[in-house]
Amino acid sequence: MKFLNRKITALALGVLMVFTATGLAGCGTSIAERRTDTTSTLYVGEISSAFPTSFMPWLSRDGVATTVSSLIYNTLFNFDEETGEYLPLLGKEWCYTDLEGNELRTPDGDVDYRAVEEYYSQTKEDYMLVKVTLHDGMTWSDGEPVTVEDVYYTFDIATDNALSNHAGALAWTADLQHKSEKGKLVKQGMFTYDHNDFWNPYPISEAEKDTVIYLRVNKVLGAVATLFTSILILPEHIWKPLVSETEQLNNASPSGEILYQYENPVGCGAWTLDKSRSGRQMIVLCNRGDDYHLKAEDGSPLYKVDEIKLMLYMDENTAIYALLKGYVDMLDTSMSSNYLRLFEEEENIEVLNVPGTSIQTLVMNVNPQENFETDMRKILTNKEVREAIALAINQGELVNRVLNGAGSVASAGLMLESQTELYSEEANILSGDYDERVQQANEILDKIYPEKNADGYRLADGKKIRFEILANAGELELVSFLQVQLQKIGIEVEYKAEGSMAEDTYLFDGDFDMTFQATIFNISNVDIMYQSHFVTTERSSNYGHLVDEALTAKIAEMRTTLNQDKKYEAVKEIEMMIAELYYKVPVYASNVISVARTDRFIGYQAGPGETAFNLDTLENLEKVV
Repeated sequence: MKFLNRKITALALGVLMVFTATGLAGCGTSIAERRTDTTSTLYVGEISSAFPTSFMPWLSRDGVATTVSSLIYNTLFNFDEETGEYLPLLGKEWCYTDLEGNELRTPDGDVDYRAVEEYYSQTKEDYMLVKVTLHDGMTWSDGEPVTVEDVYYTFDIATDNALSNHAGALAWTADLQHKSEKGKLVKQGMFTYDHNDFWNPYPISEAEKDTVIYLRVNKVLGAVATLFTSILILPEHIWKPLVSETEQLNNASPSGEILYQYENPVGCGAWTLDKSRSGRQMIVLCNRGDDYHLKAEDGSPLYKVDEIKLMLYMDENTAIYALLKGYVDMLDTSMSSNYLRLFEEEENIEVLNVPGTSIQTLVMNVNPQENFETDMRKILTNKEVREAIALAINQGELVNRVLNGAGSVASAGLMLESQTELYSEEANILSGDYDERVQQANEILDKIYPEKNADGYRLADGKKIRFEILANAGELELVSFLQVQLQKIGIEVEYKAEGSMAEDTYLFDGDFDMTFQATIFNISNVDIMYQSHFVTTERSSNYGHLVDEALTAKIAEMRTTLNQDKKYEAVKEIEMMIAELYYKVPVYASNVISVARTDRFIGYQAGPGETAFNLDTLENLEKVV
């Protein structure tokens, strides 16, 4: 699990707003509390317009609620992007089995993908069987035991939109062959000691009744990814008595007991919410310590701080000032590289500058809907035009000028080189000498739109070719540099503010010329994310409504192969197809930059894509004596 890193608006260096005590206070707490605090309490600055007071259990976009929920609750496993392995959380271990429940493992105990392929390529059933074993002795924060029945209930309600009212849950469970409707089981695809197959029960002993569950999943090697790492497990004893068709789990107007549970969450994670000390300006989380099932190697509590206090700041300047003055230990945000010089000579400040896991792309509207069709958008349906635009983008300059060097160029295949088993060098087709690329781009456009006006901009039917880039204020500098680069091929682009609800107002409907979008692809998510970005056209990440039959077929082939090597090769072929469509064109891969103070704690850590506020940091912090 990784904490959500939210991009913030880049501000000019040295402009620090004067703040008031009211702006920094939280729930009656003195703004200088940290300066005199000798306890093991970590103060974390959060930038937001407001803090939530209730926490719907599943991950949402409600700012810090995502971070808090992921600390109070747990998923089954945590995916390690560097190793490609699922690390234990509530789940202790997992494996594929044959249809009778016999484990398909290597002699070393790992998943035997060769055996999985050989066995399931010969079975007539359209599913594979996965066995998950939970840790023994886990408890919810109210003392009740955590069992596989909680997992069963969670996945079951995730498939039942009438009860959950959570569209994301349907996507998370799309490859689980289980379905409920209005609380009634339609198709059983999960099996525990108490919910076993009546005719052919799976091998679960009485001693394993609380810890073993079998899942029937589609014949997709990535089918387990969202089941393991996206769904926070819920306490059945809390939610089953409360949830109904009229009182849904994801409730827009919660009242009574449901509202109470939102505000007083009972979780299985390492942290609990201290409701009495939390409010709209501060959230207090307490370490469960020995009560949490995961421990450090020496048997001590896994996490090294007793409390986390999340402090609300309304803007970046105030938050940075608070960090510099010692009111917080760190900021839970990825900062603009413009701030790097600000911290260079500061004492007791550590800057963590690590590679990101996402690639920022320029998305072009390649398939405008009839009611949003314009003359300019019709031009973008021509792949040769898009190719010329892609060739004119100088990623190296953007990295140096926009990111101040805190980033790297990215492949047109949209896979990072760090994904060594998946990355295709052949798909990196936008590299090479920049001047030669600009010449090639002009040669392409000279054949299509040879006419230019007095300013050197190309004309289409007598009109200047001009596109608007839908973006937020923090991307204004990026648009400015793209204006200069695309001017070299006679294309004009201008900034258009996206507003606060861009997806609903522009992007899902395809009412835009171009926009920016971050893409993150790895072995754990390609089965779902490739479809979302390049196949699905209804309210998905496929903003430009790309429809390409060959790419769709190759993605389906990649999803359904049971040969891991063939799957990786198919991903590389898909990268090449993505690159040659010039639909989502990379502009750069930015680093993640975060800052923390070292006068109370040391031992901050950040892996790829992480800020300093993450689980590795919480495991390794040491109190400065």
